[in-house]
Amino acid sequence: MGIGIGGAGAMVALLGLGALVAAAVLGLATVLAAWLAALIIGATLLALAGVVSAAGTSQVRKSAPPVPEQAVQSTKRDIETVKESRHS
Repeated sequence: MGIGIGGAGAMVALLGLGALVAAAVLGLATVLAAWLAALIIGATLLALAGVVSAAGTSQVRKSAPPVPEQAVQSTKRDIETVKESRHS
């Protein structure tokens, strides 16, 4: 139930964002041609999306857990021990 309500809230927020974008285009169209206003707003939104995406990608890379060096070394020793015991 809670997830559905949260999803509905997200959809309403998305519709509100679309209305704000349309208002920005219409507002800019009062001083420019409508196609140029839409182009400027669209390019600005795409540039903003690129910046946010790059920042998110950077955060994901920073948060990735490092390779557990001690476990890697222990596994290599175990493999060598097994190999040696097979040859004995």
